[in-house]
This record gives sequence, structure tokens and C-alpha cells, in this order.
Amino acid sequence: MAPTALITGGSQGIGRETALLFASKGYNIAIAARNAERLEAAATEIRRQGVEVLAHPADTRDFGQVRSLVEATQSQFGAIDVLINNAGIYCSGPTEAFSLDDWHTILDTNLWGYIHTIHAVLPAMVDRGSGTIINISSIGGKVPVPYLTPYCTSKFAIAGLTESLHSELEPKGVHVGGIYPNVIKSDFMERAVFRGKDASDATARRESVESGFGCADRGEARRCRQSRLGSG
Repeated sequence: MAPTALITGGSQGIGRETALLFASKGYNIAIAARNAERLEAAATEIRRQGVEVLAHPADTRDFGQVRSLVEATQSQFGAIDVLINNAGIYCSGPTEAFSLDDWHTILDTNLWGYIHTIHAVLPAMVDRGSGTIINISSIGGKVPVPYLTPYCTSKFAIAGLTESLHSELEPKGVHVGGIYPNVIKSDFMERAVFRGKDASDATARRESVESGFGCADRGEARRCRQSRLGSG
């Protein structure tokens, strides 16, 4: 029987590419995301690899939806051998400009979404003494970055979650690892949260990230551009 990989945030970007990679290795694939139409489009692409695919819409912030996702995956494929936690949201702006709703959105997605999936799949992995959990974090989970405070908070928490789980679960046969990428060209901007001292400032932050500079403010953006030009 082919092994099974469950990938959250699997309709676009890193999640979709990861699903395609696992499919090329012969894994059955379960992918989850909030947008059902995009999810099915990704599933159609993955099926071309000749593997079985479950596309299950789910918002990982909601444990009830996560539980349904895991149960559907187990029902169709049996055991979940690999969990890839990937669903996330980016933010940028001065900390004082983020509302408590912003903080909840970021932490509920980036941290609690991972906790929900781990809570749902882990008992079965421990019972059988095998399984792999990979948490897609960020360089922002290792290096503190100004103007990304809610984002870095969530990603530092993921780093702690990953390292603690690794030390606890490795003796039980369950491997836990983290991946900490820098900026990657993907669809993450679509759901990103940008705040500023006013609407113009928030727009400038978005444009700065879209340009690939990722600078915190207009002055910094100019310095960043100049340094890049100067460095060739």
C-alpha cells in the first residue's frame, strides 16, 4: 500500500509544489485549503502523476474542520504517514497598528492551525510507532525582524513547538522537523495583512514586499534599492 501525505495550504505555492513532489514519489495525497475551487484545480494537476488524491476544503483555524479532514483522509487511505503543516499568513507593519483581531488571525492560522492538525494525527502515529510531521516555518522563526512582530511571534512559536516535539517524539518513532525558508515567490501576498500609520503607509509596505525588497518603510525601501543597485 502506498504511503500517504497530508498537506495543508495545498492549493497554491509551497503546498501545491510539495504535494506534486510527494506524488512523484508515489505517495497518496490529501490536500486541504479554504478555497474549494483552487483546491480541486490543484488536485487535478496532482492526479496527473498517477496517484490517488483527496481534496478536502478546510480552515485549519477550526478544529472541527481539521478533525473532519483527518478522518476523511484516514477513511480513504488508512494511515497518515506524513503531515506537512504549511497553511499560513504573512503580515507587515508597526506593531501598534495591528488590532487584536489581526493578532488572532495571524496566530490562529500560523500557530493554532498547526496545533490542530498535530493534535488530530499524532495519537495514531504514536500508537503505531511511526510517522513524520514537518512544519513549514520561516526565517522569521529564527531571526527577529522589525515590523513583522505578530508574524515572527507565530513563527518563533512554531520553532519551539517543532523542536520540543522532535525531542519528545523521536524515541517513539515519530520524526518531527521544521523548514525555515526565506522569501519565496508564491501566492502568499494574496492573504497577507499590511498595516501602517495610515492607508498610504500600508500600501507602501505591500508594494515594497511585492517588489521583492521587503523593506519596512519608504526610506528603508529607498536605502534597500540603493544598496542593491550599489552591490550590482
